[in-house]
Amino acid sequence: MTEFVSNQSTTDPTKPSTTESGAPRESDANSLSVGPNGPLMLHDVALVEKLARFDRERVPERSPHAKGSGAFGEFEVTEDVSKYTKAKFLQKGTKTPMLARFSTVAGELGSPDTWRDVRGFALKFYTEDGNFDMVGNNTPVFFVRDPMKFPDFIHSQKRTPDSGLRDANMQWDFWSLSPESAHQVAYLMGDRGLPRNWRHMNGYSSHTYMWVNEDGERFWVKYHFLTEQGVENMTNEEAEQLAGSDGDYHRRDLFEAIDRGDFPSWRLEVQVMPYEDAKTYRFNPFDLTKIWSQKDYPRIPVGRFTLTRNPRNHFAEIEQAAFSPSNTVPGTGVSPDKMLLGRVFSYPDAQRNRIGTNFNQLPVNAPLVRTNSYDKEGQMEYHHSGDAPVYAPNSYGRAYQDEQGPVENGWEADGELVRAAYTLHSEDDDFGQAHTLVREVYDEGARERLIETVAGMLGDCVEPVLSNAIQYWKNIDQEVGERIEKTVQQNAGDDVPGA
Repeated sequence: MTEFVSNQSTTDPTKPSTTESGAPRESDANSLSVGPNGPLMLHDVALVEKLARFDRERVPERSPHAKGSGAFGEFEVTEDVSKYTKAKFLQKGTKTPMLARFSTVAGELGSPDTWRDVRGFALKFYTEDGNFDMVGNNTPVFFVRDPMKFPDFIHSQKRTPDSGLRDANMQWDFWSLSPESAHQVAYLMGDRGLPRNWRHMNGYSSHTYMWVNEDGERFWVKYHFLTEQGVENMTNEEAEQLAGSDGDYHRRDLFEAIDRGDFPSWRLEVQVMPYEDAKTYRFNPFDLTKIWSQKDYPRIPVGRFTLTRNPRNHFAEIEQAAFSPSNTVPGTGVSPDKMLLGRVFSYPDAQRNRIGTNFNQLPVNAPLVRTNSYDKEGQMEYHHSGDAPVYAPNSYGRAYQDEQGPVENGWEADGELVRAAYTLHSEDDDFGQAHTLVREVYDEGARERLIETVAGMLGDCVEPVLSNAIQYWKNIDQEVGERIEKTVQQNAGDDVPGA
């Protein structure tokens, strides 16, 4: 496959500077004025262009996942998974150019890299069947399971409307009143809520997706991208110190590692569930707040990717990179996961707002294959269909599709239209997997650090949020909740003069 080359510079550094229309510039240093000390002139085209262009340099930042960076590399399939999927880029021996972007979720563009937060883990594969995007996190679950609650969740993690400050009381108010968040919050408050850097963290699809093989058999799948550098985390104290001394610590670490030839890599393993199993599995397999037990569905090796090239232009290749789980290829598909179905619409729509209607024409987002789309016009259209018909069907030879019948990567659904939570499976509840994480996965040292982290945050909470949050933790694990409550009370006593 042709190597992906992103947005190469068209500038000739030996040529005198020009305006954007290509005319020679008279000066890059001095504006046109009436005499050396007089007023400036509106017809100084070069100045007006330069200032107007400068005023528009910044595109709106992403709402979640604003702060991040990434790099380019290659994905290679090393194992045979053809009995599960016919996707060409997932066949053994195939090598595919790709882009990875890592990010925080809640912070703005200028926020520190080392705040305790979920990290975005977004991958774009430039395949011969079009782009395939995997937009996940460094956690295998998420805070909510219905997209109706997603904007509210993000609002609670951002800033209050009065002070414009981030607020632990607001965060815990939302979490404690949304019990489905327990598993993710328990994960976030643990050691992996502060990864040492992007190179030393795992990535997960979190969502359940679909694979389809050549025979039309369907499978449910979860992706796991496991760091080959090993998982490493940092303490609250280290993270706080770095937030003040080097807010770009994670961005710097990735760039400098690749720059010195220390290329990070991740191996891809998947959990595969037979299609029919989803109907009776003990947890709802499409619930984003749940994992599948590896005892039930062990991880299967697929391949690995390695990042080998830094961006040549961060804005063009990273800030303008647009990822969406709607980008699938034959042999893959989505699932009935409600959050995933909401993201399939919301992600590309956010990019249309952020970087324009034709964001997919930007080199970093464009597929390697030629497209034949009936979309037309809009902001910044560059590739177009000439004078070919702009409608389908048409009588003038422009190809169009009219396939009918069941789709190969779909599923069955039957029922009346309702607004309701998922139907519960036999072992579904909001606190069970969070309890398992805290009690069986974390050791005593990890539990103690979690208690200190949570109690520290709850010190900024007021009633009734404080009581709700403590009860939330007792619902996860009675002992851990009681220890959090005791630590909060002790911390409050330490803050009282003379206590």
